[in-house]
Amino acid sequence: MSSNQTTPKPLIGLTGGIASGKSTVARQLAELGVCVIDADALAREVVAKNSGGLAEIVQVFGPEVLTDGGDLDRERMAALVFADSGARQKLNGVTHPRIARLSAERIAQAQLSPTPYVIYEAALLVETGAHQGMAALIVVAAPAELQVQRVVARDGLTDDAARARLAAQLPLEKKLAVADYVLLNDGDYGALREKTLRLHTEILQRFGLAQTANP
Repeated sequence: MSSNQTTPKPLIGLTGGIASGKSTVARQLAELGVCVIDADALAREVVAKNSGGLAEIVQVFGPEVLTDGGDLDRERMAALVFADSGARQKLNGVTHPRIARLSAERIAQAQLSPTPYVIYEAALLVETGAHQGMAALIVVAAPAELQVQRVVARDGLTDDAARARLAAQLPLEKKLAVADYVLLNDGDYGALREKTLRLHTEILQRFGLAQTANP
């Protein structure tokens, strides 16, 4: 068996604050041939219609958390758990173990793919301490005022509401303090793509990896 088959591919965390451009960087890395695992997508998958996760949520909270079509009513669920820490703990007790199992499955599958390394994209990597078990951490950052402008434009919020969301997150400085790589997203899409490409090259060089796709 060759060393390429036996050597685990580096698992690298990708995180950033609201409207920082984290998901855009993830898409750009995927275009470069990197396998990206999106924690938000996994969270949606474990409570999808007709899933075991959704069935357990209904057992815990009752059928009123479902839409007429049988999907999870995310707005109603969010209102319930944000108002009640006990309810939030119950929801986490249903979803977190399922997300952890699914994450492990997807990471194992990625190890068998042609990807040079694996990106795990999640908003709360630093808050949960999950980054500590990864080979490296990428933090996508943007000036606070630019984040506010993007949230207002993207989500239709007021300026005050956007600032409140930003204030509710872990301060950027705490994420930067544990970052191996920082991408400052203060320009346009093309400028960010150039930075992403340079980052990709740095990661390949750092871990002695082969390029799998042309930019």
